[in-house]
Amino acid sequence: MAVDVPGLVSVVVFYICILAIGVWGSRKSRKVEKKCTGTKSEISIIGGRNINVLVGVFTMTATWVGGGYIMGTAEAVYSPSQGLIWALGLPAYAANFLLGGLFFAKPMRSKCYVTMLDPFQNRYGKAFTATLLLPALVSDILWVACILSALGGTMSIILRLSSTVSIIISAAVSIVYTFLGGLYSVAYTDIIQLCFIFVSLWLCVPFLVLSPAVSIISHTPALNQSYESSWVGHLELMDAGKWVDELLLLALGGLSYQALYQRVLSAASSTQAQITCYAAAVTVFIMGIPSVVIGVVAASADWNQTDYGFPPPFERGDAGKILPLALQNLTPTWVGVLGIGSVAAAVMSSMDSALLSSASMFTQNIYKTIVRKQASERELQWVIRISVLLVGLAGTGLAFGGDSVLAFWILSGDLTYVVIFPQLVCVLHFRHVNCYGAISGFVTGLLLRGLSGEPVLGIPAVLRYPGWREENSVIVQYFPYRTVAMFASLLSIIIVSCLVDQIFHHQLIPQSWDFLKVFKKKNEPEEEEMPDASEEMKCALTTKF
Repeated sequence: MAVDVPGLVSVVVFYICILAIGVWGSRKSRKVEKKCTGTKSEISIIGGRNINVLVGVFTMTATWVGGGYIMGTAEAVYSPSQGLIWALGLPAYAANFLLGGLFFAKPMRSKCYVTMLDPFQNRYGKAFTATLLLPALVSDILWVACILSALGGTMSIILRLSSTVSIIISAAVSIVYTFLGGLYSVAYTDIIQLCFIFVSLWLCVPFLVLSPAVSIISHTPALNQSYESSWVGHLELMDAGKWVDELLLLALGGLSYQALYQRVLSAASSTQAQITCYAAAVTVFIMGIPSVVIGVVAASADWNQTDYGFPPPFERGDAGKILPLALQNLTPTWVGVLGIGSVAAAVMSSMDSALLSSASMFTQNIYKTIVRKQASERELQWVIRISVLLVGLAGTGLAFGGDSVLAFWILSGDLTYVVIFPQLVCVLHFRHVNCYGAISGFVTGLLLRGLSGEPVLGIPAVLRYPGWREENSVIVQYFPYRTVAMFASLLSIIIVSCLVDQIFHHQLIPQSWDFLKVFKKKNEPEEEEMPDASEEMKCALTTKF
């Protein structure tokens, strides 16, 4: 089929506008660099700690409302084996921000950190911090792949444009403006992107609901009676473990993303950081409602009355593309084009954050502190830019091989939930944990998660928890195995830290055996233990913008 030229032109114009705003944001960043007493690299990473609440809420929400959130939610609601009850993104992301505001925003912002890894570097040193970067980096790359895969599938259906071309163009635009302007470009483009997502998706809703092919949405149509359930879905006792596991993964795993703390740390104060999180909890929930409606409408539609025909998408294996299919077949062409624009906006608003996230951690916690301690600010800025490029290329390459957006979406938070989240809880809220406990927790979490298997990556399950099933010759775990691994990691950190502390405290083994030099430094003042007020004074920028 021929490419939809008017639709393609509309998307290109949108991309040019976003790129122009990103370039403008880079100029804003350079102006701030001239006025601000902070380092140039920190301005690129956290915007000079001068991002106001409104901009912070926009950029925080836009980061989470990505292609995975929009398309993954619609896919879950539409899929007969899942339904609305499995659309976990809305409640999980809202809980993520509420918990972030209550327990994580103030400890992070009040200590004047620059990245999520800074408290680990202060407590455990450089080597373990470098190790923690690996799961965070893998998670960001999977996140990029998830959202680009969502966009490629959408454009190929609505605009009849090659998904490969769509992915490459969209990735290039995001990489360019993130490369140029850092957090300022990301934040200002997020404002436009979020507004566009909100308007375009909600505009699609009445056209979808009033489509002639859509029956009363309280029941699925006759053609879908062979499905296991209606769009409401059902949750059997044997599936409860998997449901809880995925809910906690999305809710708590998000607390281990550098993208979250990039916005928290860019706020002018701890209070503003908390307010930003609370407001984002509301807005991210609202932004997910149109995707739920699209999934409901698609499950209630008589696809035989559309150009798509029969059998319906689920029976053809197209559930992962249900959002663009619904926009293409159940709405006028121009509405479908707006829908593709909303997905494109969502993709770029999340991708730029993931790119800057990994680049920030590598530059601040690896390159600046381990590789080149004497690096100039100009050099550090170029390291950020090159890192943005490399992470973008890695995620783009992986996006070409993904079929299910929902699977990538879940997988992107897997490592952060199992490995990084328990580490972050302990380093922020448990004063007596040490590097020995942190290492044991890291190994425990990673080992248990690996032995549990991963069907998406083709890793077989060695540990088979109660309730496992064999589906299409693959072992699928229905026990909350990720949560088991997370709690095992958490307990391991605390228990081993306490045991090692007691062993050295009572001199049960010689002090010389402390090869990590943890207890030789025990009486030295640690930066994270200083009072909040003095820390706020230390990191306050004296220049007003």
